[in-house]
Amino acid sequence: MSPLAEQRLNAGLHNLWYPVAPSWMLGAAPLGLTRLSQRIVLWRDGEGGIKVIDDRCPHRGARLSMGWNLGDRVACWYHGVEVNGEGRIEDIPALAKCVMKGRQLNRAFPAVERAGTIFVWFGEGEPAPLELPEEISGGEWADILCTAHWNCNWRYAVDNVMDPMHGAYLHAQSHSMAEGDKTATMRARDTDAGFVFEKTNQTGVNFDWTEVGMTGALWLRLSIPYGKSAGPGGSFGIVGMVVPVDETSCRVFFWRCRKVSGWQRNAWKFLYRARLESLHWDVLEQDRLILEGMDDKARLREALYAHDGGIVRLRRLLDQAAEAEVAVSACEHEKA
Repeated sequence: MSPLAEQRLNAGLHNLWYPVAPSWMLGAAPLGLTRLSQRIVLWRDGEGGIKVIDDRCPHRGARLSMGWNLGDRVACWYHGVEVNGEGRIEDIPALAKCVMKGRQLNRAFPAVERAGTIFVWFGEGEPAPLELPEEISGGEWADILCTAHWNCNWRYAVDNVMDPMHGAYLHAQSHSMAEGDKTATMRARDTDAGFVFEKTNQTGVNFDWTEVGMTGALWLRLSIPYGKSAGPGGSFGIVGMVVPVDETSCRVFFWRCRKVSGWQRNAWKFLYRARLESLHWDVLEQDRLILEGMDDKARLREALYAHDGGIVRLRRLLDQAAEAEVAVSACEHEKA
């Protein structure tokens, strides 16, 4: 992979929708975040819609997220400059007439709210349609979101979910991953959205398979066993996504999903909150500790084997996407 493509991928592909924050994180005040090494400010307009622009006042560069939400615009705390959701300067209260009014000096980012989460598109031009897995699209599925900041590159977090074999070792004491064989023969099979990487010797016993899909966003899906003692029987689904914060940190999003309805949905959510949530956080902490303990350049000195076939295949897809983005950027630069 070319150095430019490696740099792009390390900081995060642009032509994807990313979950940037859970919905509950965005209240009445502007919210400043760093995602894909870019500072952005989010706020809700008077109708609850979400606006996202560069978190930089075009006047002197102060963070707009430190200012006020005026509905269709935000006002900078430093000098009161008002910028709307399209990134255009609406008003400069300190000066009655100013040539800066009406100029678009901030980039605006498309944003949507789905599955209790705010998604932002970082690519240029018209965003791709965002299609989420059925588990977090409503209907017969119920979900509970958990999210955390991890001090590792986002690619390591994705690799971790793409590795079903680690469940039998790293999570061997988990209530849901204590059973099953510690050896496996793995295989990959294509799906409409991507591919599945799975054990051939067992299923429904441990963390036995992972599916990756690219449907406007990059997502990973898996299931783990779940006994009736912890709620209604059947598989316990997990949908995972990762957004880069910068090149050395990321935020992970994991939706815990059950196909339940009616009173069983309420019973499951109650049982999860009362008995299981702390156990699942323990599992995530094990992942975090392992990944944060790895060197930022660990990938350059790996000795991979057959169980890493899913990781290799996914990396190849991401490498190709990064090369394509860099090539388009180079062409646009030449035209300019």
